[in-house]
Amino acid sequence: MDWAGWALFGLVATAILTVVMTGAQLAGRTRLDLPLILGTLVTQDPDRARAAGFVIHLAVGQAFALGYAATFALLGTATWWLGALLGLLHVAVALTVLLPLLVGIHPRMASDRAGPGSTAGLEPPGLLGLNYGTQTPTVAIVAHLAYGAALGLLLRVR
Repeated sequence: MDWAGWALFGLVATAILTVVMTGAQLAGRTRLDLPLILGTLVTQDPDRARAAGFVIHLAVGQAFALGYAATFALLGTATWWLGALLGLLHVAVALTVLLPLLVGIHPRMASDRAGPGSTAGLEPPGLLGLNYGTQTPTVAIVAHLAYGAALGLLLRVR
């Protein structure tokens, strides 16, 4: 496996995913703002949160890229379509497990059961992130397909 490539290409793939997600947000396709959500884990200030969240997102992207690289090494091959399939698995876990779990640990996110007295500043993502817009799952799928395909194209198995 091209382990040196993993470090660089994990950043490239995460940047691609981030561009797709941010572009869709700016185009009004979703209100999901991953840097804001992740950054508000550590600070209340929205501007600082976006900067901190971007760094957190890059680190998480690197961790997932390591998982992709290990999977490619285990299978003995890396292709764009295999990366895209892993991207589908990745987004399924992200939308059905990781995003909903944030409600339980995020200090500034309301839960689905929070009443009107909640002082949380972020709304809960809801099923598949649908509280952030009906196109959120589609945007997330496209972004993760691009992430996985990029890793499948860029990483080499030796």
